Amino acid sequence: MSVAARVEALREEIERHNRAYYVLDAPIIPDAEYDRLFRELQELEAAHPELRSADSPTLRVGGAPLPAFGQVRHRVPMLSIRTETDTEASGAEGFDARVRRELGLGEGEPPLEYAAELKFDGLAISLRYEHGLLIQAATRGDGEVGEDVTQNVRTLRQIPLRLRDDGAMRAPVLEVRGEIYLRRDDFERMNQRQRERGEKTFVNPRNAAAGSIRQLDPAIAARRPLSFFAYGLGEVQGWPLPATHGELLEAFVAMGLPVCEHRAVVLGASGLVAFHREIAARRDQLPFDIDGVVYKVNRFELQARLGFVSREPRWAVAHKYPAQEMLTTVEAIEVQVGRTGAITPVARLAPVFVGGVTVTNATLHNFEEVERKDVRVGDTVIVRRAGDVIPEVVAVVAEKRPTRDLFGGEPLHPPVVMPTHCPECGSAIEKPEGEAIARCTGGLYCPAQRKQALLHFAGRRAMDIEGLGDKLVDQLVDGGLVHTAADLYGLTLEQLAGLERMAEKSARNLLAAIDKSRRTTLARFIFALGIRNVGEATAKDLARYFGGLDALLAASEERLQQVPEVGPVVAASLAHFFAQPHNREVIAALRAAGLNWTEGEAAAAVAAPLAGKTFVLTGALPTLSRDEAKDLIESRGGKVAGSVSKKTHYVVAGAEAGSKLVRAQELGVPVLDESQLMELLEQ
Repeated sequence: MSVAARVEALREEIERHNRAYYVLDAPIIPDAEYDRLFRELQELEAAHPELRSADSPTLRVGGAPLPAFGQVRHRVPMLSIRTETDTEASGAEGFDARVRRELGLGEGEPPLEYAAELKFDGLAISLRYEHGLLIQAATRGDGEVGEDVTQNVRTLRQIPLRLRDDGAMRAPVLEVRGEIYLRRDDFERMNQRQRERGEKTFVNPRNAAAGSIRQLDPAIAARRPLSFFAYGLGEVQGWPLPATHGELLEAFVAMGLPVCEHRAVVLGASGLVAFHREIAARRDQLPFDIDGVVYKVNRFELQARLGFVSREPRWAVAHKYPAQEMLTTVEAIEVQVGRTGAITPVARLAPVFVGGVTVTNATLHNFEEVERKDVRVGDTVIVRRAGDVIPEVVAVVAEKRPTRDLFGGEPLHPPVVMPTHCPECGSAIEKPEGEAIARCTGGLYCPAQRKQALLHFAGRRAMDIEGLGDKLVDQLVDGGLVHTAADLYGLTLEQLAGLERMAEKSARNLLAAIDKSRRTTLARFIFALGIRNVGEATAKDLARYFGGLDALLAASEERLQQVPEVGPVVAASLAHFFAQPHNREVIAALRAAGLNWTEGEAAAAVAAPLAGKTFVLTGALPTLSRDEAKDLIESRGGKVAGSVSKKTHYVVAGAEAGSKLVRAQELGVPVLDESQLMELLEQ
């Protein structure tokens, strides 16, 4: 293919993706793939100026406005900014060097001051205030003309309809630019509701935010939990502009506009690198998605001197992080069996670097998801990985599906069908009515369930047997040394030392950890049994209520439902588990092996100072992890719940507290910070 033909093909493909992303709110490819295509076109046009065209997408910002909305011409264009994808040092240093060169600054002159912010993954919006009142909201559109989405934007409670600042109230025009986005927890809840209704789920929070704002019915936007951050200006009349961008953001706060707290004013390239590194370390803990940081020359006078080139300002740059979504192909679809028999389809992938690591496997969750997304072997798929989250297949790029011949026709590979028998033990697979998860019926007869059950039993929140990892469990089960958890307590030094990669010292350490686990709590023991639908919190509720194991074993299904927070589903799981003779035998063998705890935990809990009090934790506490705070509260008899209600006694809030804090304030629930929590615990 000639260079000219490649340039034309890239333009057509990029315009198609622009329409899918900006106009239809239904992206076909991940951002990283789009960026790669865009960079290739930029490089070809730079190397071959004769091929440049006035209608090239490199000279445009986004997609055309939808005809269903009224059009708004931006008096100050909404331009995008240059993107850097280099390493943290070279990207920042390159930007600083370009700016200094444009300003004619020599090596001996002081470092420049920059405003550093987050690059949000949402929908850019322009809010037009006249004399402090919101009179219009418009999308970016193509940068020159956007869509009038005023009625939808008015439904966002974070966006003030009237600015608080007196100076802003006197200004004839003040256009605020910012980003509408969705928090991750709100996005997950919204998608869950979509699934429950049998409706299409959103690919990512950005797609969901854009789709919400660009609804013809404002009532739909009002039902969606959208958020907003302000970060810039458009047209301004009659309002004195501050000297710096940092001061502008402070002025926004005074006006009542939400501004992200993760921002800084830094000096020189070293300050930019430090900010980039700090945010990278915190990226996965942020409650919303970002795909990079933004650097801006802080002083507006210098911004004016630097000006613009083509579609981008010279005084700003976006410095991206490794993509969290990438394209790859499905090489096989296999099945994994969990400790409760859950059958999980897993996609084996062509290796792809995403989210900072090389990914070769991704979960498909369940066979209903496989059918809904129609994932097949050979498909090109979007894979997402954020932080420590298990990689998942987000969507299939249907247009890239291989077919039986070059001219289309039937797909090369058939749809994936749920297996009828367990790949580990051959037992039948059943899918209970009304549930999405299929399960192997083999129980502890199934080696996969046995291994997973042992790993769960030894987990830190259960019996806390340090050193008993998956490879060692594989050897113990495959070698016939361990069939149930009770067999762990009969292992000898000779048996362990004879295992692969198990020296005598390691064997002694493991035996010591196993022996130490004999002294535990009833709640940990119940949780360690791995009863379906019984998590850590429910195990603690059961321990408090019954106070002893014998009372729990003797409880009927009806009696179990009398335990607070235990409903019919959990009660049925407990009754079924304790009714199985082999489970009773394992419990008896564990007790015979010396596992013990203090009976009467219920009475101890009632006597505790926080008995009957319910707490909800939100945000990041300064010194305590979520687990540490939870343990401290529960050690005093309190209970930690996952959501705020009228029955909540306290909400403990840290940095980046979100919707739970808002809910607590709406209900008048007392809110504590970490120091206030510690004072309460000390009482």
